[in-house]
Amino acid sequence: MKNYPICLSLLFCFACQHSGADREPETRQDPWYAGRIIDLTHSFDSTTIYWPTEEGFRLEKSFEGFTEKGYFYEANSFYSAEHGGTHLDAPVHFAEGKQSVEEIPLEKLIGPAIVIDVSDSCREKYLGTVAKGASAVEELQFPGIHPDAAQWLVDNRNISAAGIDTPSIDYGQSDDFKTHQILYEQNIPGFENVAAMDQLPVSGFSVIALPMKIKSGSGAPLRIVAILP
Repeated sequence: MKNYPICLSLLFCFACQHSGADREPETRQDPWYAGRIIDLTHSFDSTTIYWPTEEGFRLEKSFEGFTEKGYFYEANSFYSAEHGGTHLDAPVHFAEGKQSVEEIPLEKLIGPAIVIDVSDSCREKYLGTVAKGASAVEELQFPGIHPDAAQWLVDNRNISAAGIDTPSIDYGQSDDFKTHQILYEQNIPGFENVAAMDQLPVSGFSVIALPMKIKSGSGAPLRIVAILP
């Protein structure tokens, strides 16, 4: 396998969660009581990034207008693959028998986070291709988390989750998705296509990442925000 260096626009990891016994409830200060909220979610529309083999997001109008009783009403249907736009990867996506979307504990989705910024080392812009279909996968050029870095995190840090602002935690042309395998085998979920991470400090903030609760899902659309003091 080719040796690719760690090269990702921005990566964040949840810090280790402390048990309740380690806390003093009277001194706890949850950051969402008073702080600045940054939306880290891309909107879902016809331009949303999906894997080249997927159809993409569709919003279909069911009804819009005034009813015969005189009140306004609007309703839509939407269609989406699990893995597109800002989304969560459940561990079962690449690890048999591991947690599906609804099985991930909330403690893994809410907590303090840090940012690792190596965007200066990146050469490619986001997806790397606008082509669609299976053959387009070979043209993907975005960076990801090197498997060595993923293994180091598993061995040396008790992280709850890992997120990245590219379409995958593995680099674009990966054919074995080793980083997915390493993290997800440990029930560490991934957040992909995260937005606005350039607005975050290195540390001192918290993340709330709540996916659509799809039973038995391998992934789901994600609404993720950062809370800064």
